[in-house]
Amino acid sequence: MNDKPFTYRPGCVFSRIEDIKNKHITVMGLGLNGGGEACVRFFLKHGAYVTVTDMKTAEQLKPSVDSINSDGSLDLNHLTYRLGEHRIEDFSDADCVIKNPGVKIAGNKFLAAAKSIETDISVFLHFSKAPIIAVTGSKGKSSTVSAIHYGLNKAGFTSFLGGNITVSPLTFLEKTDTTTPVVLELSSWQLADLRGRQVLKPHISVITKIVPDHQNWYGNMESYIADKRLIYADQTAADYSIFDAGGDEPGTGPEDGGTWGDFFAAESKAEVLCYGAGKLPAGTFGVWLEENEDGSFCGKALLKGMAAPETILKEIAVPGRHMQTNALNAALVMYLMGVPAEKTAQILSGWQGTEHRLQYFHTWNAGGRTLKFYNDSCATVPEAAAAASQAFGKPVILITGGTDKELSFEPLAQTLTLKNPGTIPVKSIYLLAGTGTDKLTPLLDKAGIKYRGPFSSLKELLISLKNDAESDGIAVFSPGATSFGMFSNEFDRGNKFMQNVKEIFN
Repeated sequence: MNDKPFTYRPGCVFSRIEDIKNKHITVMGLGLNGGGEACVRFFLKHGAYVTVTDMKTAEQLKPSVDSINSDGSLDLNHLTYRLGEHRIEDFSDADCVIKNPGVKIAGNKFLAAAKSIETDISVFLHFSKAPIIAVTGSKGKSSTVSAIHYGLNKAGFTSFLGGNITVSPLTFLEKTDTTTPVVLELSSWQLADLRGRQVLKPHISVITKIVPDHQNWYGNMESYIADKRLIYADQTAADYSIFDAGGDEPGTGPEDGGTWGDFFAAESKAEVLCYGAGKLPAGTFGVWLEENEDGSFCGKALLKGMAAPETILKEIAVPGRHMQTNALNAALVMYLMGVPAEKTAQILSGWQGTEHRLQYFHTWNAGGRTLKFYNDSCATVPEAAAAASQAFGKPVILITGGTDKELSFEPLAQTLTLKNPGTIPVKSIYLLAGTGTDKLTPLLDKAGIKYRGPFSSLKELLISLKNDAESDGIAVFSPGATSFGMFSNEFDRGNKFMQNVKEIFN
């Protein structure tokens, strides 16, 4: 068991934006994904003295450093870089430290020295008056927020998208008002940094599919779920909470029985709506998927006060049942925001998905063979890779594997060894080396499932795939693991995969 989680004081250290002027701010973590850079820009713009500190070196952080230094609108005389190290005085002397969500607060001597701690999310939520649509979960949250954002903008709203999807909401804070819905993807770490602050009060909250994740950080499901629950903790009866009506993966639900969806629904003070792969139980309101006679699908909604269900979703361009569920939740959010059912279905039929999530990007034609490539690098849990292997309704070439997060690879192995009823066999398996792959290979060996690799690099793997290709196929890169060691993060991994594919399969 972990220690009792850290709880912040209610509110924000800054009462007004004007209070930021002349304050000494330490940004902990510049990084390469834009979050740290956005914080530096925001606080410099509002007149603060900013120290940005990161354990990575200036050379490693060169793209972010160059981007800031080349911006003539910033007062760089107010900026100090402390790269390749942290110094305790940068934390103890600061009026406020802006914390990176990927840093644990427990046992961190630098954060312990800070007078006050905020995050880009907490500052944004304190100042913005925008209606918030917040999404968390283990699988599907990025695709869900992408579909919601796309749908709302197509429906005529001025919507903004930020959070864990690598866009800091501080980049658009001053463009928001009571008419501009903001869609936030929130990781469990970002939610943990909001505990006690009482600033997250979403009008609509969504928790996508829950499976074990980040167990190398949390150590147990109880602590992981405790952070997820924060998404609806401060909602009221005037708000909506949307939860899973289906069962959890075997052995991953609450120890006391039931499902995580039931657990959340019993706690939330908001109006609870559910989503499911099939029709919902009597007395349950929400959305579900139905199959039409021609084999196509549609999404139905039945909410309180409706005499009969309405169709709010039809065919979408992105493959896979899990993507249909993500789009279904987006359709429900749009409907709750006042978009008519028919218009919602029409809009979402044009949604093309999002980067690094079953993203089609390249076709190779050679010698009578055609290979189509899909990048699903944001699949960082085994269950997501299992879903990707089944998303196309036909056998695929699966490229998987990576670094372990203290997760079980049984869910992926069960799919690849055809233990689940109705499972479509894969055409072939190519493994990228890593500690997660080391847990998967014995399971495949035991079942007599052949695979290529593990390969120590993407280039080596793709050259082997090119030499082996004998017929048409679909190649899906869905690691089901994290990327530490070989890549900076899952986005870097996906970009390098697409780059290498285009170079090798040109």
